[in-house]
Amino acid sequence: MIKINLLPHREEKRKQLKSDFYGLLLLAAIAGALVVVVVSAYFGRELSIQTEKNEFIKKENAKLDDRIKEIATLRQEIDGLKARQQAVEDLQGDRNQPVYLLDELVKLTPEGVYLKQLNQDGQKVILGGYAQSQDRVAEFIRNLGNKSDWMYKPELNDIHSTGLGQGRDAKKVFEFKVNVNIKRPREREEAASQAAASAAALGTAAPATAVQAQVSASQAADVGKKP
Repeated sequence: MIKINLLPHREEKRKQLKSDFYGLLLLAAIAGALVVVVVSAYFGRELSIQTEKNEFIKKENAKLDDRIKEIATLRQEIDGLKARQQAVEDLQGDRNQPVYLLDELVKLTPEGVYLKQLNQDGQKVILGGYAQSQDRVAEFIRNLGNKSDWMYKPELNDIHSTGLGQGRDAKKVFEFKVNVNIKRPREREEAASQAAASAAALGTAAPATAVQAQVSASQAADVGKKP
């Protein structure tokens, strides 16, 4: 016997499916909202932490800038103190410059040259006097430039012929002026150290050159022996 269900079961099934679908949609919406809230909270916390780190870095950079300014100020003060110390040392060393200068002039002034003027302006000295000839003046300048430990770079400022005395005692001489620089004691010591270092370098280079010459001579001898 065939049984036929005349109840509207299809409509009820459709309604059930619809209700299930809407329920799933609601659950998906709730889950999505929860995910968004959790992710937003996570990134908000990370952003807050990064902001705090940035603020900390800015504060530390500001502190470092202040310290750098303090260091720059200290360096300026140290440079100023060094400059003052150097000025005091130069003043103490310059007190003996006239003694060294006069001693050098006594040794380096050739015969036939008479000095009548000696003026010092800072580290420059102006020498004036008379000479029997221009050759004497040239010799005096060479001595100042090559044989003096304290004076350097002499320059002839003026030279002209003039007469000394009257009547039979009148003599023709050459009046001159020479500008020359004078070294400070520390500059003289630095120049002496550089000269010693150059001499040492030349002394070490000379044996090597001799060895090379010996090697070249032996090679030439060997070549000469070959048929």
